[in-house]
Amino acid sequence: MTDSPTSVVLCGASGYIGNYLRRSYEERGIRVRTVGRGTSSDATWSDYRSIVDVLDGIDLVVNLAGRSVSCRYNKTNADEIMSSRVQTTAMLGRALADVRHPPALWVNASTGTIYRDSRDRPMDERSGDLGSGFSVEVARAWERELFDADVSVRRVALRLSIVLGAGGGAINPIIDLARVGLGGKMGDGGQIFSWVHVSDVARAVDHLYDHAGISGPVNVATPFPVTNEELMKEVRIALGHSHGLSTPAWLLQLGARVIRTEAELVLKSRWVSPGVLTDTGFQFAFPRLAGALEDIASRTPRGLLPVALG
Repeated sequence: MTDSPTSVVLCGASGYIGNYLRRSYEERGIRVRTVGRGTSSDATWSDYRSIVDVLDGIDLVVNLAGRSVSCRYNKTNADEIMSSRVQTTAMLGRALADVRHPPALWVNASTGTIYRDSRDRPMDERSGDLGSGFSVEVARAWERELFDADVSVRRVALRLSIVLGAGGGAINPIIDLARVGLGGKMGDGGQIFSWVHVSDVARAVDHLYDHAGISGPVNVATPFPVTNEELMKEVRIALGHSHGLSTPAWLLQLGARVIRTEAELVLKSRWVSPGVLTDTGFQFAFPRLAGALEDIASRTPRGLLPVALG
């Protein structure tokens, strides 16, 4: 076991998960510095020297940088999705090779979408089958850039499942659907929905820092996924709605075009198993969906919630 970090560099701190991590660290008295695109960051992607300076002597680096995937995968968006992940990870690798005092751990975001569409068995880090398609190619390139970096730093690729929490992220559009009466199953409803509460993402990063023997890909998902039909039922229960109309796959495809996103985001069956975390003793604060949704509902205002369109 190691001591907790006293200093952290967050890349992509302006996103939902990054904001949560920043608040969590600052509330515990951990010094946070940021790398981003705006002038409010301590270092910017356009200034290589500033990145080297901000990384030198830090305990932990967490890179969450990347354009949202909630958009149509046309060439422009696809190029931005790929480059915003691969190029920032590559720059971090170069910068970490130049620091005099490197961090103990470099945690880089990845995605559980790297695995194939699965309804037959869960996918863990050891035996999971990688899939195909654009999202998988992005994840492969992202992780390849991380692990090919010529640095003597322990590295973890955080294969995140769908992150749920109050105040934003993936849950807002689901809550909105339930509130307008469309809280039934999506497609056939049998696709597996692997998820994790945002507080357990923060706790998982702490766990990885504490366990120096962990490196490589790490799945971040509760051991208790649900089907899409079960998800929507639990959402309705948490919000006090008894009924919700189902949405067939063809209508999801049409609606995805209207709001400029991809139906794959809800129709793909993601069955992600947290093998490394559970094998090393990690305990989820929110292992079951009902408890996570109860927490989220208690912190969520009435009415329709803001949803970023692609």
